[in-house]
Order: sequence, then C-alpha cells, then structure tokens
Amino acid sequence: MDTPPPPSRRPPAGAAVLREDKTEAIRAAVLAELAEAGYGRLSIEAVARRAGVGKAAVYRRWPTKPDLVIDTVSAFAALRLPVPDTGSLRGDVRVLLRGLVRALRHPLAAVIVPDLLAEAARNPAMARTLQDTLLAAQREVTRAVVGQAHARGELPSEDADPLALDLLLGPLYWRMTVVHADPTPTELDRLAAIVVTTLHGHALK
Repeated sequence: MDTPPPPSRRPPAGAAVLREDKTEAIRAAVLAELAEAGYGRLSIEAVARRAGVGKAAVYRRWPTKPDLVIDTVSAFAALRLPVPDTGSLRGDVRVLLRGLVRALRHPLAAVIVPDLLAEAARNPAMARTLQDTLLAAQREVTRAVVGQAHARGELPSEDADPLALDLLLGPLYWRMTVVHADPTPTELDRLAAIVVTTLHGHALK
C-alpha cells in the first residue's frame, strides 16, 4: 500500500507574516518618539503605543532598541535625494542645495540627528550606522552630479575632492542645525558658485 504524500505546508499567515504596513507604522512612530523624547528616553512601549501595535510586533522585527533605531535611520537615509540634471554643473549644484535645505528642515535632521550624534559618541554601532548611511547617501548623490558634469565635458575627471563634496552639506548643516537660520536664495547661489569653483580647482591640480 502506497504511503500517502505528506500534506503540503500552507504559506505562513497572520502573526507569522511581518506586514509591511505595520513595519512602516512602527518606523514612523520611532521617528516621532525620537523627535519628542530623544534616544535616551525612547521606549519600545511608547513606540508600540504610538504605532497602534503590540510590543510583540516590534520585537519580532527588532530584538533591541538600538536595532530598532539604527534600522529606522537607515531606512530613512535610503530615501535619497533625486539626482538633478539641469544641463550644467552649477545648475545641478543649486538644485541639490535646495533639496538639502528641504531635507534639513525635516525633524530627523533638525532634531533627531544631533541627538543621535551625541549617542554615537557612546555607541560605536550607532556611530558606524550614521557614517555608513547618512554620509554615504549624501556622497552617492554628489558623486553622481560630478559624474554628469564630467560626461558633459565640464570637469576633466569623475574624481572629486571629498572636501569639495562636503561643502555641499557642511555649511547648510551648520547654518540650519547649529545657528537655526535658513539660507537665503542669494546665499544658496553663492554657495553653489563656491562649490563649483572648488570642484574645478581640484580638477585642475
């Protein structure tokens, strides 16, 4: 007598599935809690309550608070700025600067990132994440802008001085996060000219 085949396994359902809408609700709750309470006072209970889920839903995705925060920051940083293509390097830099201003107005940059930078001084994993995600996201876009300029013949090389690329974000971060003042359109135009001049100067060496 033949042995009947084992019953086919049904695909996981219910609690076995990590629903994407719940994951995104939890990440949004993490950002809100970080903006209001800061990393030190953030709790899994508060995140779950704000997201409208149970604590188990959070722990199924992230076993610890650092894992939860690091993944959320990484996911947010992955939403990179679009690469502008205006037809000129100066135009691309000007559009990129305006996009960075909008990004720096977001609570993640205005409130959360300074708090996480303070935590990073005590938490090596947090420090590595901020460097690998936030810096890498900015560098990827700026290198793409330089590559386009090279393809158009505006720059003789695709290699750009990292310090020149830091001019895109450094002055804006200082002005908006430390001084708490928005740059004017005229100041953005001046900064775009400085960045382009610096990139040309590096290329001529």
